[in-house]
Amino acid sequence: MSTSAQLRSALADRLAEDGTLTEPEWRSAATTVPRELFTGSYFLPVAGSVPTSYRPVREGDPGWLEGVYSDETLITQLDGRTRPDDVTEEAVTGSPSSSSTLPSLVLRMWQQLGAEAGQRVLEIGTGTGYSTALGAHRLGDANLTSIEYDPVVGGAAATALKAAGFAPRLIIGDGLRGDPQGGQYDRLIATCSVRYIPLPWLHQVKPGGKILATLSGWSYANALALLDVTGPGEATGRFLPGYTSFMIARPHDRPPRPTLALLPGDERPSQIDPAKLDNWTGGWVAQLAAPSAERMGAGAEQILWDVSTGSQARTAPNPDGGWTVVQRGPVRLWDRVERAVERWQDANEPHQEKFGITVSAAGQRVWLGTEDGPGWDLPI
Repeated sequence: MSTSAQLRSALADRLAEDGTLTEPEWRSAATTVPRELFTGSYFLPVAGSVPTSYRPVREGDPGWLEGVYSDETLITQLDGRTRPDDVTEEAVTGSPSSSSTLPSLVLRMWQQLGAEAGQRVLEIGTGTGYSTALGAHRLGDANLTSIEYDPVVGGAAATALKAAGFAPRLIIGDGLRGDPQGGQYDRLIATCSVRYIPLPWLHQVKPGGKILATLSGWSYANALALLDVTGPGEATGRFLPGYTSFMIARPHDRPPRPTLALLPGDERPSQIDPAKLDNWTGGWVAQLAAPSAERMGAGAEQILWDVSTGSQARTAPNPDGGWTVVQRGPVRLWDRVERAVERWQDANEPHQEKFGITVSAAGQRVWLGTEDGPGWDLPI
């Protein structure tokens, strides 16, 4: 049986070989920080279960430690309350609400942030504390502040960090408000997604500093952006290569809503293939165009439901080819999505790295190509 140190070293070797770990300081962090202190027990999805159910894997179970050092996201909480050690059944259902993100993504993001020893960094979303421990190893305890929204999750992370020998400044609170004591940081990294860049972040990162955050929405499409803060409340940046997703910050998540009832509406031919929304960037472009809509369905049968107005749109294939869309409500959701997707198609359907973002007192705008290109305002 492999030891924790052996598994850490093997994981670091794999991440170096595939190009994820490119800096020796972060490789040192990967081989030093014991992930098992931060994940403990975790949930694994049960293959083929509908709806998805999860079985708990506890410390000492066969394969537990090997699972800890797999390059996988490990779910540590369901529905904001259920943890693996609380479960007596073989499997349970629920919505993941906290997790230990796959190590390759955590380490890649720390390197993308460009944080160096001596710089002050604000981390939004302590989670299990594994990312926090990696950052503390590289930057030093005194230079890292981490904020966690969930007091139970934050308490467990504090215990794990202490056991691992780290003592960064930890705060329980709403990370979207930033550091409650204010302060000027050189870098900010978020391990949750947001619908827009919170204004306190833009005032707590000093001009010349950087913000690394994942933008998402109520359709749960994600895009990772690296922004340069150009002045108080102002920033500009680009979206990065790859496919990064995080759970949305709870204050930015969609509001509670009733069960969807599909209602009659106005019918017309769709000008785009609805399956374009299943594309990573295509679905994100649609979300930019209809930021208050939740997306359901797949392929030719898409459903959009605007949580704030009750507006609906649904598509279906035609027997003789093409697609039909039915819309109702004050917001013509498919009209907006069509226009956005067509602009993206006109540019040859680029990945998100061809998009940028500008933040100012006037608002927050995502644009395609150049700052004066096609763009969409974020819902702030």
